[in-house]
Amino acid sequence: MSRKGWLLAGAASAMLAAGGAAAEGAPSAVDEVVVTAAPYAVSERWLTSSAHVITREALDVAPSVGLGDLLSGEPGVRSSFFGPGASRPVIRGLSGPRVLILQNGLGQIDASDASPDHAVAADPDEADRIEILRGPSTLAYGGSGIGGVVNVIDERVPSAAAEDGIEGHLSGALAGNGEGASAAGHLKLGRGPWVAALQAARRTSDDYRAGGRPLSARYAAAHGVAGEATDRVRNTDVELKEAGGGLAYVGGWGFVGASARKTRSVYGLPYSQIAGAPPGGEEGPVAIHLRQTRYDLRGEVAGDFGPFAQVKFAGGHADYRHFEQSRTTGEVGTNFLSKGEEGRLELVQQARGGWQGAVGLQGLRRDFDAVGEEAFVPPTRTDQAGIFTLQRLDKGGWGLEGGVRLERTRVQADQAGREASAAAQALGLDVAAGPDRRSFTAISGSAAVFLRPSAPWFLSLSAAHNERAPTQFELFADGPHAGTGSFEIGDPNLKTEAVNSLEATARYTAGRLALEAHLYYARYQGFIQETPTGGVEDNLPVQQFQQLEARFWGGELTAGYDAWRDGDRNLRLEAAYDYVRGTTDAGPAPRIPPWSLTARAIFTTGRAVARAEVRHVAGQDRVADNELPTDSYTTLNLFASYRPIGDQDLRIFVEGRNLTDAVAREHASFLKDIAPLPGRNLRVGVAYAF
Repeated sequence: MSRKGWLLAGAASAMLAAGGAAAEGAPSAVDEVVVTAAPYAVSERWLTSSAHVITREALDVAPSVGLGDLLSGEPGVRSSFFGPGASRPVIRGLSGPRVLILQNGLGQIDASDASPDHAVAADPDEADRIEILRGPSTLAYGGSGIGGVVNVIDERVPSAAAEDGIEGHLSGALAGNGEGASAAGHLKLGRGPWVAALQAARRTSDDYRAGGRPLSARYAAAHGVAGEATDRVRNTDVELKEAGGGLAYVGGWGFVGASARKTRSVYGLPYSQIAGAPPGGEEGPVAIHLRQTRYDLRGEVAGDFGPFAQVKFAGGHADYRHFEQSRTTGEVGTNFLSKGEEGRLELVQQARGGWQGAVGLQGLRRDFDAVGEEAFVPPTRTDQAGIFTLQRLDKGGWGLEGGVRLERTRVQADQAGREASAAAQALGLDVAAGPDRRSFTAISGSAAVFLRPSAPWFLSLSAAHNERAPTQFELFADGPHAGTGSFEIGDPNLKTEAVNSLEATARYTAGRLALEAHLYYARYQGFIQETPTGGVEDNLPVQQFQQLEARFWGGELTAGYDAWRDGDRNLRLEAAYDYVRGTTDAGPAPRIPPWSLTARAIFTTGRAVARAEVRHVAGQDRVADNELPTDSYTTLNLFASYRPIGDQDLRIFVEGRNLTDAVAREHASFLKDIAPLPGRNLRVGVAYAF
């Protein structure tokens, strides 16, 4: 990291810490229990890992965007931004199969981990809360959580009776850039024991406007082309509809219930807007039509079950399909199909003497198929079973935490009638002759020690060993993949990916001041990465999945200080900084986000909230092969909300984002050189909770 980066980070934390040690009064932040961290209750303040919770109150006024775009800007989190229709979180420089996207603790069973142009089936508008977990505690959900876990938690299966027999929330907003509109609502009915829930969401938007020409000057110079004279990023419209409901039996002992959900989405994929070139190339602009039907069963039962005090269980079945269609000819290019079931059982131990713990089982079966011209993987079936335990001993001034997970994965491909491409044969790989079934055993474990040397402080040091089985794409890919702009070739002989990591955590909360810092280092053995071979197939550069040694390190720092208080009026200053550096045997790891620094001021009264935020993202010139640098940018965001009726939770809000109209290119995105982030945008809306 540059000296300038360190100086900016230090200046931000020093500014907020000044005078904080002597401040008096109760902590300004309310502790949140992070249910994703463990089956038993652990406060966000006492976690040995890095976690963040986005509540329903914040989601009601948040932009209606994809999951990755919503979370981008949280410390250590960026977006894989593939236009407004498709985005996944990038956590600490890791994405794809290394970041688990969960729905109430279960996987999505969609195709979003296959390609960055595939949307996540879960939409933030349906969430009751979203939890982001980074670090060693992710092992409870499997090796694919090496980078992090994002858990979208909803109340579609009600876990408690409705207050006064009916409760819910409604929200809606209009946005100027892209003429976006969104609406969402959740209704819960019943005092118990039977409680029903209904939920629906819809959002639409047209092509958005960037802060400048979509095609970057670097891309134009590298390819000898010129960009179109427009700031409109074409073929980026989105239409999403989602609806569902559930029914649960609720009592003092817990709840058990079931739910159903349907998701429908159509979104365009950005293309290179080159002057004089046909729109989107020869096949024209492409839209993705996404469909998913999902059924879930959930329950929690408390009682005296010998050494256990609670049983938690969840099961889900999902049937997913999307097809890619030319908007010029109407021709369907490729169908992606994903269908499967996942189940999870957790037994929470009786708490005694500061000791908490749980054991759990998890199983998954998934059938995946791609049919059409972009069928770069054969039909595959993935079976996975895992058993794990998490244990925590908290003696007040100190404590220990640890966990172990054993996971067995089998990936079987149907290679019948499939022939290896010329590019694969040139590398000595023959998919017809290679193994069509692979089995992997992954063993993961973590251990942590934490201290509370005095009331304001919490310190911890964690060590972990995580293992991840290769995906069907990394093993059996052989074909053109437009989403990554490459001809991808897998290797059926890949081994389990393993990483050893260390993370140090420090939190200070006293009076008006709150500080949190995380430093981490991870060393990978058998890091699976696409590397260029130098060949070209179907006019695309050939990339092969290979296993390399890799090292990732970095940190996150957040600070908050209540600078002024007078009755129900409060002025709070906050800052956040993150940095990550990734290196493999082939050089810099691809698409590693540069450091960022965010500062905000928040003024609150009994009825109003006003927030000003300045965010600076550095340029990135440490790039992998065939990757172009990106420039730095600074954005200004303003937000204000008002409750016009004193005893009602009705909020009217207005927000301006990227008011500097900066040309902001997300370095973690495959499309950073042809599709910048949206430019200046004004949004107005209303949210009502009852």
